[in-house]
Amino acid sequence: MKIPEEAELLRIFIGESDRYEGRPLYEAIVEEARRQCLGGATVFRGLLGYGAHSRMHTAKLLRLSEDLPIIIEIVDSTEKIQGFLPDLDRMMEEGLVTVERAKVLVYRHSKEK
Repeated sequence: MKIPEEAELLRIFIGESDRYEGRPLYEAIVEEARRQCLGGATVFRGLLGYGAHSRMHTAKLLRLSEDLPIIIEIVDSTEKIQGFLPDLDRMMEEGLVTVERAKVLVYRHSKEK
């Protein structure tokens, strides 16, 4: 798979407890991105954060949260990212989605042995 040098970075902010059709939303988003052959996706779990409701979500030892912040990043061509957005909108009930330009310097995998 080849990603053009001028690409877009899709960044999705959700909560760890967010669901889609009974399963974690972050898993559903990554699986849909893979199904649509987007360049790749990475899920990050945050230690502390808040969103539109201003509720603090933290991983402090004495106050374990089951709804830590989750960020999903996907990089691909503008066309593929824009084509993915309607599906993402359908899957998300709340959260934040941003898109920014990205310059891809290297995107490769090792050769099969």
